[in-house]
Amino acid sequence: MSQQSSSTLSSSENSLAAVQSCALSHYDVVIIGGGMIGAATAVGLGQLGLSVAIVEAHKPKPFDESQALDVRVSAISVASAQLLSRLGVMDSLLAMRHVPYTGLETWEMMDCITAFSADQIGEPLLGYFFENRLIQLSLWQQIELMDNINIICPAKVSRFERLAKTDNAAICVHLDNDSKLTTQLLVGADGANSQVRQWAGIGVTGWDYAQSAMLINIETQTPQQSVTWQQFTPQGPRSLLPLPGNHASLVWYDSTNRIKQLAQLNPLQLAEQIRANFPDRLDPNFTVIDKGSFGLTRRHAKQYYQDNLVILGDAAHTINPLAGQGVNIGFKDVDVLVSKVAEALGNGVSFSDNSVLKQYQQARYFDNQLMMTAMDAFYVGFSNDLLPLKLLRNGALKLANLDGPIKQKVLKYALGLN
Repeated sequence: MSQQSSSTLSSSENSLAAVQSCALSHYDVVIIGGGMIGAATAVGLGQLGLSVAIVEAHKPKPFDESQALDVRVSAISVASAQLLSRLGVMDSLLAMRHVPYTGLETWEMMDCITAFSADQIGEPLLGYFFENRLIQLSLWQQIELMDNINIICPAKVSRFERLAKTDNAAICVHLDNDSKLTTQLLVGADGANSQVRQWAGIGVTGWDYAQSAMLINIETQTPQQSVTWQQFTPQGPRSLLPLPGNHASLVWYDSTNRIKQLAQLNPLQLAEQIRANFPDRLDPNFTVIDKGSFGLTRRHAKQYYQDNLVILGDAAHTINPLAGQGVNIGFKDVDVLVSKVAEALGNGVSFSDNSVLKQYQQARYFDNQLMMTAMDAFYVGFSNDLLPLKLLRNGALKLANLDGPIKQKVLKYALGLN
């Protein structure tokens, strides 16, 4: 949602008049943003019996096997897959395009490789690669089966209004189609430039990494792979994510200017640059199919809630995508928020009470901070070519490859199984 919202507050002292001024379409929860995180939140809260509305500008396209693979893909961890199963969408997701992966390898120097495998933690796999759109689509299909969730699409927020509190309405959402929604709990799942966060006046800390990432879909001569890998270079990592069939997604991190230059190349020229800059492990017999790019920015909201309002996913935090953790920590937000609301309902406490929202923040804030800091440490640690530091970090990678409790703990943490 890019349109700026007004921070107008209701001046009415009569709560009933304030609610009536919003032409009553009331929901227990209104979620701004119907992407992966917003839609998952809707299903989870809807399963608790709450009435939910989602406001979203764009509807995901129906799935057809003949469609080209999207460039936006996500590595879904075991913990995220478990959440999606509880939400009732994993079977439909697995019926669409996906790749299960069982191994993850990372290195700077090939003789100091660190390899993780599902066998090391007694799991059948480490996770799945899905196109983002298909995750969103499966959640929307689940929502269509639920009578207590309404998707309002296409629509955008024109402004928010805080009401004099009643028992069940605290915020009014004004939409650009002239409809108005009242709610007891407003959820911001509207991305890095969240209107909800900005309207609430929640500040953020963060910085630009002065880098961008290019996503490149290729068709290869290599059959579908089950291992994802990443090589560190002083300019940024080079990664491969397996995609269905003879396809893969390459991720090229580099300076913003370098990525802009690469974006101007035709497929043949880009393929030559990939061959010159990616490790020899990449089969050179490939064809570039599609590409896209985005800048790398770290943001972390100073708090995750206010009265009758909560934010999660990219609205609360954006992380260096180095290890593909962004969507997974977003799904952990969803899981915790839904569980805290469920506990409140079971204990007869108002689900929008600050005590409930505070519990969600306490459970997620420092865990997210830890993951963000860990990714930054990797980013900074491998972003230079100083020989002493290079020897030190490669020695650390070599030690990290030794099987043992520490390696298992790190892998379980990365998969959300801690």
